[in-house]
Amino acid sequence: MSSPAPKTDRRSLALMLLLTAVGALLVLTSVGRTWAEGVVAGTAGGRLAVSVTGSELTGLPTGLALAGLAAAVAVFAVRGAARTAVGALAAVAGLGVVVGAVIGATDTAGLDAEAAGRLALAGAQAGQISRTLWPWVAAVGGVLLALAGMLTVRSGRSWPAMGARYEAPTAKAAARPRPTDRSAELWKALDRGEDPTD
Repeated sequence: MSSPAPKTDRRSLALMLLLTAVGALLVLTSVGRTWAEGVVAGTAGGRLAVSVTGSELTGLPTGLALAGLAAAVAVFAVRGAARTAVGALAAVAGLGVVVGAVIGATDTAGLDAEAAGRLALAGAQAGQISRTLWPWVAAVGGVLLALAGMLTVRSGRSWPAMGARYEAPTAKAAARPRPTDRSAELWKALDRGEDPTD
Protein backbone atom coordinates (compact mmCIF):
# COMPACT_ATOMS: atom_id res chain seq x y z
CA MET A 1 0.00 0.00 0.00
CA SER A 2 1.45 3.36 -1.01
CA SER A 3 1.97 6.09 1.54
CA PRO A 4 -0.26 9.15 1.30
CA ALA A 5 1.05 11.99 -0.87
CA PRO A 6 2.51 14.97 0.97
CA LYS A 7 0.26 17.98 1.49
CA THR A 8 2.30 20.04 -0.98
CA ASP A 9 1.55 17.51 -3.73
CA ARG A 10 -2.15 17.67 -3.01
CA ARG A 11 -2.03 21.46 -2.94
CA SER A 12 -0.37 21.65 -6.36
CA LEU A 13 -2.97 19.20 -7.70
CA ALA A 14 -5.75 21.36 -6.26
CA LEU A 15 -4.13 24.45 -7.79
CA MET A 16 -4.00 22.76 -11.20
CA LEU A 17 -7.69 21.87 -10.98
CA LEU A 18 -8.58 25.43 -9.91
CA LEU A 19 -6.55 26.99 -12.75
CA THR A 20 -8.17 24.63 -15.26
CA ALA A 21 -11.71 25.25 -14.01
CA VAL A 22 -11.37 29.05 -13.87
CA GLY A 23 -9.53 29.20 -17.19
CA ALA A 24 -12.09 27.06 -19.01
CA LEU A 25 -14.96 29.02 -17.43
CA LEU A 26 -13.48 32.32 -18.63
CA VAL A 27 -12.97 31.00 -22.15
CA LEU A 28 -16.35 29.30 -22.50
CA THR A 29 -18.18 32.32 -21.08
CA SER A 30 -16.36 34.86 -23.24
CA VAL A 31 -16.82 33.08 -26.58
CA GLY A 32 -20.59 33.46 -26.25
CA ARG A 33 -20.30 37.23 -25.81
CA THR A 34 -19.96 39.96 -28.43
CA TRP A 35 -16.34 40.45 -29.52
CA ALA A 36 -16.80 43.04 -32.27
CA GLU A 37 -19.46 45.46 -33.45
CA GLY A 38 -19.75 47.59 -36.55
CA VAL A 39 -22.05 49.42 -38.91
CA VAL A 40 -22.76 48.62 -42.56
CA ALA A 41 -24.45 50.86 -45.10
CA GLY A 42 -27.75 49.43 -46.30
CA THR A 43 -29.02 49.32 -49.87
CA ALA A 44 -31.65 52.01 -49.25
CA GLY A 45 -29.19 54.44 -47.68
CA GLY A 46 -29.86 53.28 -44.12
CA ARG A 47 -27.26 51.93 -41.74
CA LEU A 48 -27.38 48.55 -40.10
CA ALA A 49 -25.57 47.57 -36.88
CA VAL A 50 -23.83 44.19 -36.93
CA SER A 51 -22.04 42.27 -34.21
CA VAL A 52 -20.30 38.93 -33.83
CA THR A 53 -19.57 36.71 -30.86
CA GLY A 54 -16.29 34.98 -30.23
CA SER A 55 -17.59 31.61 -31.36
CA GLU A 56 -18.74 33.18 -34.64
CA LEU A 57 -15.25 34.55 -35.24
CA THR A 58 -13.25 31.46 -34.30
CA GLY A 59 -13.96 28.02 -32.90
CA LEU A 60 -10.39 27.58 -31.69
CA PRO A 61 -10.78 28.82 -28.09
CA THR A 62 -13.86 26.69 -27.41
CA GLY A 63 -12.34 23.46 -28.70
CA LEU A 64 -9.03 23.98 -26.93
CA ALA A 65 -10.70 24.94 -23.64
CA LEU A 66 -12.64 21.67 -23.75
CA ALA A 67 -9.38 19.84 -24.52
CA GLY A 68 -7.84 21.48 -21.44
CA LEU A 69 -10.74 20.25 -19.30
CA ALA A 70 -10.35 16.75 -20.70
CA ALA A 71 -6.63 16.84 -19.92
CA ALA A 72 -7.36 17.74 -16.29
CA VAL A 73 -9.58 14.66 -16.01
CA ALA A 74 -7.03 12.47 -17.81
CA VAL A 75 -4.38 13.38 -15.21
CA PHE A 76 -6.11 11.04 -12.77
CA ALA A 77 -6.10 8.12 -15.19
CA VAL A 78 -2.42 8.15 -16.12
CA ARG A 79 0.93 8.14 -14.34
CA GLY A 80 4.57 8.97 -14.94
CA ALA A 81 5.58 10.03 -18.45
CA ALA A 82 1.99 9.80 -19.70
CA ARG A 83 0.94 12.36 -17.09
CA THR A 84 3.75 14.66 -18.17
CA ALA A 85 2.61 14.33 -21.79
CA VAL A 86 -0.98 15.18 -20.79
CA GLY A 87 0.33 18.27 -19.00
CA ALA A 88 2.30 19.33 -22.08
CA LEU A 89 -0.80 18.93 -24.25
CA ALA A 90 -2.83 21.01 -21.79
CA ALA A 91 -0.19 23.76 -21.87
CA VAL A 92 -0.23 23.77 -25.69
CA ALA A 93 -4.04 23.92 -25.65
CA GLY A 94 -3.92 26.93 -23.33
CA LEU A 95 -1.44 28.72 -25.59
CA GLY A 96 -3.66 27.87 -28.55
CA VAL A 97 -6.59 29.54 -26.79
CA VAL A 98 -4.49 32.69 -26.39
CA VAL A 99 -3.57 32.65 -30.10
CA GLY A 100 -7.21 32.08 -31.08
CA ALA A 101 -8.37 34.94 -28.85
CA VAL A 102 -5.80 37.34 -30.31
CA ILE A 103 -6.79 36.34 -33.85
CA GLY A 104 -10.46 36.86 -32.96
CA ALA A 105 -9.70 40.24 -31.38
CA THR A 106 -8.08 41.53 -34.56
CA ASP A 107 -10.28 39.80 -37.15
CA THR A 108 -12.49 41.94 -39.37
CA ALA A 109 -13.40 39.19 -41.87
CA GLY A 110 -15.94 37.68 -39.48
CA LEU A 111 -17.71 41.00 -39.04
CA ASP A 112 -17.70 41.57 -42.80
CA ALA A 113 -19.17 38.11 -43.34
CA GLU A 114 -21.93 38.91 -40.86
CA ALA A 115 -22.62 42.20 -42.66
CA ALA A 116 -22.74 40.43 -46.03
CA GLY A 117 -25.13 37.84 -44.63
CA ARG A 118 -27.45 40.43 -43.12
CA LEU A 119 -27.64 42.44 -46.36
CA ALA A 120 -27.38 39.48 -48.74
CA LEU A 121 -24.55 41.33 -50.50
CA ALA A 122 -21.27 39.51 -51.06
CA GLY A 123 -19.07 42.61 -50.94
CA ALA A 124 -20.57 44.29 -47.87
CA GLN A 125 -18.04 45.58 -45.36
CA ALA A 126 -18.56 46.79 -41.84
CA GLY A 127 -17.27 50.17 -40.79
CA GLN A 128 -16.90 51.98 -37.46
CA ILE A 129 -15.68 48.74 -35.92
CA SER A 130 -15.40 48.62 -32.14
CA ARG A 131 -14.13 45.73 -30.08
CA THR A 132 -15.03 44.55 -26.59
CA LEU A 133 -12.82 43.18 -23.84
CA TRP A 134 -14.20 39.62 -24.16
CA PRO A 135 -11.39 38.36 -26.44
CA TRP A 136 -8.90 39.38 -23.77
CA VAL A 137 -10.93 37.60 -21.10
CA ALA A 138 -10.63 34.48 -23.26
CA ALA A 139 -6.88 35.10 -23.56
CA VAL A 140 -6.58 35.29 -19.76
CA GLY A 141 -8.46 31.99 -19.55
CA GLY A 142 -5.99 30.52 -22.04
CA VAL A 143 -3.06 31.68 -19.92
CA LEU A 144 -4.60 29.98 -16.87
CA LEU A 145 -5.06 26.74 -18.84
CA ALA A 146 -1.43 26.93 -20.00
CA LEU A 147 -0.27 27.46 -16.40
CA ALA A 148 -2.30 24.42 -15.31
CA GLY A 149 -0.59 22.36 -18.00
CA MET A 150 2.88 23.59 -17.00
CA LEU A 151 2.13 22.82 -13.36
CA THR A 152 1.17 19.29 -14.39
CA VAL A 153 4.46 18.89 -16.28
CA ARG A 154 6.43 20.18 -13.29
CA SER A 155 4.65 18.45 -10.39
CA GLY A 156 2.33 15.85 -11.91
CA ARG A 157 4.56 12.82 -11.29
CA SER A 158 4.17 13.21 -7.52
CA TRP A 159 0.38 13.57 -7.55
CA PRO A 160 -1.80 10.71 -6.34
CA ALA A 161 -3.42 8.53 -8.96
CA MET A 162 -6.50 6.34 -9.06
CA GLY A 163 -6.28 3.27 -6.85
CA ALA A 164 -5.52 -0.19 -8.18
CA ARG A 165 -9.19 -1.16 -8.02
CA TYR A 166 -9.84 1.16 -10.99
CA GLU A 167 -7.15 -0.46 -13.14
CA ALA A 168 -7.62 -3.40 -15.49
CA PRO A 169 -6.71 -6.75 -13.94
CA THR A 170 -3.27 -8.05 -14.83
CA ALA A 171 -2.50 -11.53 -16.16
CA LYS A 172 -0.82 -12.44 -12.88
CA ALA A 173 -3.94 -11.60 -10.90
CA ALA A 174 -6.12 -13.54 -13.35
CA ALA A 175 -3.93 -16.67 -13.07
CA ARG A 176 -4.21 -16.86 -9.28
CA PRO A 177 -6.73 -19.54 -8.25
CA ARG A 178 -9.82 -18.31 -6.55
CA PRO A 179 -10.72 -19.62 -3.10
CA THR A 180 -13.84 -21.25 -4.55
CA ASP A 181 -11.66 -23.12 -7.09
CA ARG A 182 -9.51 -24.49 -4.25
CA SER A 183 -12.58 -25.61 -2.32
CA ALA A 184 -13.90 -27.44 -5.35
CA GLU A 185 -10.58 -29.28 -5.72
CA LEU A 186 -10.69 -30.35 -2.06
CA TRP A 187 -14.20 -31.76 -2.47
CA LYS A 188 -13.19 -33.63 -5.62
CA ALA A 189 -10.23 -35.16 -3.77
CA LEU A 190 -12.56 -36.34 -0.99
CA ASP A 191 -14.93 -37.85 -3.57
CA ARG A 192 -12.02 -39.84 -5.02
CA GLY A 193 -11.22 -41.13 -1.54
CA GLU A 194 -8.00 -39.10 -1.20
CA ASP A 195 -6.94 -37.21 1.88
CA PRO A 196 -6.47 -33.58 0.77
CA THR A 197 -4.51 -32.73 3.93
CA ASP A 198 -1.54 -34.96 2.93
